[in-house]
Amino acid sequence: MMAAQKGKDLLLKIGDGAGVFVTIAGLRTRRIALNADTVDVTDAESTGRWRELLDGAGVKRASVSGTGIFKDQSSDLMLRQTFFDGLLRDWQIIIPNFGILQGPFQISNLDYRGEHAAEITFDIALDSAGALTFSAM
Repeated sequence: MMAAQKGKDLLLKIGDGAGVFVTIAGLRTRRIALNADTVDVTDAESTGRWRELLDGAGVKRASVSGTGIFKDQSSDLMLRQTFFDGLLRDWQIIIPNFGILQGPFQISNLDYRGEHAAEITFDIALDSAGALTFSAM
């Protein structure tokens, strides 16, 4: 079981295309969702008419979302350009004392907003675009 961790310690990093990962902004909230679709193979002969699923056949996917503020112009530029170019980039999601989720993601949502008496913030959503790996720490 994973011990309690500070939410602020979870990091989101984007690959620069040259094998270097750059921390993106200061994320204040973060969410990671891992999902797997099921394949229903229930038929008229299923025991007691209970649903049966096909082992290992569903599509797996991951999504990552967060809200934050940009730390500098270069991280803002990298994120914005990746979105406008529609590029798939390797990302790292680092969960301290637990592990690193890494692989290709596409930015599926990028919102900017500002309130009258506050800083400009952004919301980002990433969707997995290929095989991901998990490395335990």
